[in-house]
Amino acid sequence: MIAHIALNAAISAACFGALWLVGVRLKDVSFIDSWWGLGIGVLALAAYLEAGAHGPHNKLLLVLCEAWALRLGLYLLWRWRRNGPDARYARLLGRVKMSFAPASLLYVFALQFVLQFIVSLPVQMGQWSETAVGPLGIAGAALTAFGIAFESVADWQLVRFKSDPENAGHVMGLGLWRYTRHPNHFGDACAWWGLYLVAAESPYGIWTFPAPILMTWLLTSWSGAPTVERRMRRRPDYAAYVARTPGFVPWVPKKS
Repeated sequence: MIAHIALNAAISAACFGALWLVGVRLKDVSFIDSWWGLGIGVLALAAYLEAGAHGPHNKLLLVLCEAWALRLGLYLLWRWRRNGPDARYARLLGRVKMSFAPASLLYVFALQFVLQFIVSLPVQMGQWSETAVGPLGIAGAALTAFGIAFESVADWQLVRFKSDPENAGHVMGLGLWRYTRHPNHFGDACAWWGLYLVAAESPYGIWTFPAPILMTWLLTSWSGAPTVERRMRRRPDYAAYVARTPGFVPWVPKKS
């Protein structure tokens, strides 16, 4: 298993290296967001094929991960093609006193390579056992399916909201966004805790609990919610939205 995990790391590094060359050519790295999902899907498929254990538990873990990966990856790829370069990356690379190529390699591609590989450990190490699907796996599958559905609906609602010119400069506070300021990130966290529960039914997968912890931290404290909050503070109705809407875990909104 260790040899195959090392092989997967090499595969991932090669993919990130190739994408870095594309980013240098385009002078834009925004598309790397889509590889966050698609790359994890590649690692999950590689682990499934390498492990050679193709029982119900292995198939369930693979199918759930690929559903999450394709949904998120293709959506973010579509968003990049529609909206163009992401200002977050322009600001990040603009603050670094290095040229574009080494700065993007160090601060974008290399960093995401490490984070992606750690987060994906449940769907890699969880494949190394042909166990039956038990109560933990069923609960994990249900939580993953809920998370994928929750974030999918949230993203769809946000796209519809932004497509109306009258909503320009305003905060989305309808649908799922009425009960949490970050329903897409909450759904993502649920999906990864669910994948961990499925993986935890295998002898190796149970030890990958740092992965969903890291994912939750990324979503709540680093690259997820905080970046959105900083961008939204400039909008006039943001303060009122924050006052009435739960931050991350959905709950009944407060009365104005």
